[in-house]
Amino acid sequence: MADEAEAAAGGPSPAPAAPSPAALSAAPATADAGPARVDLRRIYEESGVGDILAELDRDLVGLAPVKRRIRETAALLMVERARAALGLLREAPTLHMSFTGNPGTGKTTVALRMASLLHRLGYLRKGHLVSVTRDDLVGQYIGHTAPKTKDVLKRAMGGVLFIDEAYYLYRPENERDYGQEAIEILLQVMETKRDDLVVIVAGYGERMDTFFASNPGFRSRIAHHIDFPDYSDGELLQIAEAMLERQSYKLSPEARAALAAYIPRRRTQPLFANARSIRNALDRARLRQANRLFEEAEGPLDAEALSTIAAADFLASRVFQMGGAEPAAAKEPGTDGSGAA
Repeated sequence: MADEAEAAAGGPSPAPAAPSPAALSAAPATADAGPARVDLRRIYEESGVGDILAELDRDLVGLAPVKRRIRETAALLMVERARAALGLLREAPTLHMSFTGNPGTGKTTVALRMASLLHRLGYLRKGHLVSVTRDDLVGQYIGHTAPKTKDVLKRAMGGVLFIDEAYYLYRPENERDYGQEAIEILLQVMETKRDDLVVIVAGYGERMDTFFASNPGFRSRIAHHIDFPDYSDGELLQIAEAMLERQSYKLSPEARAALAAYIPRRRTQPLFANARSIRNALDRARLRQANRLFEEAEGPLDAEALSTIAAADFLASRVFQMGGAEPAAAKEPGTDGSGAA
């Protein structure tokens, strides 16, 4: 399952730049001289880390706790890089991570940016992201799981392996399930190849807690746990307007008010998935707009008409007729299948 902004991801970043001579000042030749020095600010600028953090602030609405943790991680890695430049004793940092939160909160997008950040700082050779689920790792019969898992790991080497809804790997109720075999292979590679691969496991917070409790080897290898909060109604409205702008659409003032009324209603209904649900609502609004224009147009249409979403395109949604919250339906992994239109 990919989050709503996965399509915005670019390819691997350029190879990380080594600190310039100005960033590393040479040690004075005199016996009583002080040690060499490292300019952290220069490393920050030359590595391109600042550009990635600026992109996070610019492209991702909200998520203040997540952005703060990413900045803290970037600072730690820059200090580690500076220590290495001065020859100080160090161990390769453990960079495997856990992202927890509800669907549509930007986990895949942040994983993509994290891969780029680690590449810029020299901790990953390629900085690409391989996103998988249980089906990509676990086979259906004896002897099928190991080659599937190893093939995924081979593709991910030098970058980040993102395992969405990782708790589905572990199904203790089925003694013939092969997920445990995939887990054992992952744990081994997470330890022996941690200088060439970062694994990020993601999913609902409570289910991830249960998964870690049942697989302590995973918990011991995860150094960074980041929780992704739900978006507020106002943040989802901002996200909606940004999505439309990227497609050269806009909301009429009345449509903006209708969407602002839609969001809290949709939140109370089954299978709400934050930005993913809003993206689906916009897709349906565009469908209604196209149908409305086709049926009502009496002549040529200009760009303004073709680009403007009207209030009626949202008010026709069943969400406005469904009233309050309804009992939650069973959820398939990684879906927003409520059918609310």
